[in-house]
Amino acid sequence: MRLLLVEDDNHVAAALSAVLARHGFDVTHARSGEEALQALVPEGNGFGVVLLDLGLPDQDGYEVCGKIRKRTSTPVIMVTARSDVRSRIHGLNLGADDYVVKPYDTGELLARIHAVSRRTAHEDVPDGGDSALVLGGVRIELPTRQVTVDGTAVQLTRKEFDLLALLAQRPGVVFRREQIISEVWRTSWEGTGRTLEVHVASLRAKLRMPALIETVRGVGYRLVAPTA
Repeated sequence: MRLLLVEDDNHVAAALSAVLARHGFDVTHARSGEEALQALVPEGNGFGVVLLDLGLPDQDGYEVCGKIRKRTSTPVIMVTARSDVRSRIHGLNLGADDYVVKPYDTGELLARIHAVSRRTAHEDVPDGGDSALVLGGVRIELPTRQVTVDGTAVQLTRKEFDLLALLAQRPGVVFRREQIISEVWRTSWEGTGRTLEVHVASLRAKLRMPALIETVRGVGYRLVAPTA
């Protein structure tokens, strides 16, 4: 897999590139946001994943992520020292597929790269159901992967849509965290649990319906169908 590493620290980039190369990645190093954007022309330029550090010298990393998403659907993993949920949700809203918080374990990083590449290779909507799911004012179009709330389109990331579609196919049924991670993220790796929490929080915010997805403590989540 070709991987674009966006990192302004040459020492960090060299060490990480060596590790990634040992695990079979063909790494291209970009030292700035502009260099990264140029490397992704045209249409992602064949990269399987972008590993984007947010501390760049020329542009804010969040801004770079937004520009990448406008140019290509190539998966983006953010690397950030900001561990608060709000920062992570902001990254997801801009189109990031995942994030790694510094300092990170190399094994964790590799697992996340493999996980995001696997799940973007499986873009099919979860099995079952009609072509559209209607829950009160929420309409989920499965073939086109579009969501509207009271007729207004809501822009979701790939995994946000997959998560919502899974829960919406069985309203009121509690999905275990492990089950959701297996079906949506297609992995059993325990570290994905935090990613699930952030995606749920992001969905609640984007849909402006915080009560739509209910947390069942110690078990998982369920979708509470709106009454209107």
